[in-house]
Amino acid sequence: MVERKLLVLFGSQTGTAQDTAERIGREAKRRHFQCRVEALDSYDVANLINELLVVFVCATTGQGDPPDNMKMFWRFLFRKNLPPGSLCQLDYAVLGLGDSSYPKFNFVAKKLHKRVLQLGGNPLLPVALGDDQHDLGPDAVVDPWLLALWDKILALYPLPPGLEIISPDVRLPPKYTLHYLAEDSLHPDGGLLQPTAPRAVPSELHPFAARVVSNQRVTAESHFQDVRLIEFDVTGSGITFSAGDVVMIQPQNCPEDVQQFCQLLRLDPDRHFVLKPTEPGTSLPALLPQPCTIRHLVTHYLDISCVPRRSFFELLSYFSTNELEREKLQEFSSAQGQEELYSYCNRPRRTTLEALWDFPHTTCAIPPEYLLDLIPRIRPRAFSIASSMLAHPDRIQILMAVVRYKTRLSKPRRGLCSTWLASLNPEQGDVRVPLWVKKGGMKFPADPDTPVIMIGPGTGVAPFRAAIQERVAQGCRGNCLFFGCRQKSKDFYCQAEWEELVTKGFLTLFTAFSRDQEEKVYVQHRIQENRRLVWELLSSRSAHVYLAG
Repeated sequence: MVERKLLVLFGSQTGTAQDTAERIGREAKRRHFQCRVEALDSYDVANLINELLVVFVCATTGQGDPPDNMKMFWRFLFRKNLPPGSLCQLDYAVLGLGDSSYPKFNFVAKKLHKRVLQLGGNPLLPVALGDDQHDLGPDAVVDPWLLALWDKILALYPLPPGLEIISPDVRLPPKYTLHYLAEDSLHPDGGLLQPTAPRAVPSELHPFAARVVSNQRVTAESHFQDVRLIEFDVTGSGITFSAGDVVMIQPQNCPEDVQQFCQLLRLDPDRHFVLKPTEPGTSLPALLPQPCTIRHLVTHYLDISCVPRRSFFELLSYFSTNELEREKLQEFSSAQGQEELYSYCNRPRRTTLEALWDFPHTTCAIPPEYLLDLIPRIRPRAFSIASSMLAHPDRIQILMAVVRYKTRLSKPRRGLCSTWLASLNPEQGDVRVPLWVKKGGMKFPADPDTPVIMIGPGTGVAPFRAAIQERVAQGCRGNCLFFGCRQKSKDFYCQAEWEELVTKGFLTLFTAFSRDQEEKVYVQHRIQENRRLVWELLSSRSAHVYLAG
């Protein structure tokens, strides 16, 4: 009897590809496959030559780039020295998730499919091109493609005699079991986020707990938008960066939401627990301490403020004891109910916590061990670094707009990370934020004589502040900045700093204040007015042009 083993590998940036990969994992379990679901970069790619059956699920980010958690895999797969027949025993399928409003639609999935084929793999189906722009989202492509995929796979690996596909009415076991600890068995320990002694350079798995030095509002109090310049102290972290790099920040839920969530689910926030994997070979969540409190789990791990996905409602329907609620949850998780779900969730940006409020009978029946299957983890947020180490050693600054907007729901929508960061007050003691640094997509010229034209309206000016500080420290004078905002008196970020550099001859500055006169003026108007200078810099001085929004 052939071993019925399936490997699902995903490359995910925002969590959609991971969510889809986990869905395939659940469908595989219902068909009695031994199935592993892993991020591409945590899988040892050298083992790929021994695999018989793999489904790849991958998103495309930016301008046709692979997601962060498959970059190493991508580099390995495109090595010139891989022999052409090395994957000849592999049956595979590729599911892509993209957005057709971008020119390189699903570029990564198409290229992966082609490369595995080149290396001798046998494709079970043409590549699936899920599209965010479709009225029903990527599921419009994914649903029928998966039905076809299971037909192909079951033809190759029939169900063992006497076994049936596990009915959709049966709830699958959770990924982990949760064991509460007796209160007297605990050792008193300090806070869970300790500023750790630096091991390696900080990363997602080992962030650095940076102290907040200052948190200042840089827009007028009367301005509709709250924008902050926040400074972190990274002394002793081993972090280094240059202009164009990005700081990743791991946010947390606010205490009110955590308390509300625990009340809704009837959880005691101070109880300690340990997790045990249901199946051997499943690794524990890397970012959770063991033992852990419910409060820590909900504050630092569960993304209770994200807009819930279809899989959330599907799993929730299994816990429902109330017929009305169960019917609605089943509708939201069906292919036919996707427009309805979109109007309920995505359009008004309803949060997971708010959705749980709407299904009170179901919510209080959720078994705690299913929380990690039900709610995704909080993802880190990326910010352009707005300062240079040459000007501010051991410091990282960011320029951040606080996200707040209205939908048809009565309560304004708030960005999780920006709202949390804006609330931190360094004058109230030692306030720390878990962070690490990542290479950015912008590289500034190594030659100090190459001029730089930077177009950075609004908070898009952040990476250019880092670049200008860095270049001024190196004595480069060819710095030209086009900056735009609404009003000179309200949201002209870093005005004094720019004006001083203009006086000293380090900066040529063009500003567009769109609301300060009758007709609106934007950066593109200023570029057009100064086209002779711009062309001169480009044609005779080989200037580099940078644009950030």
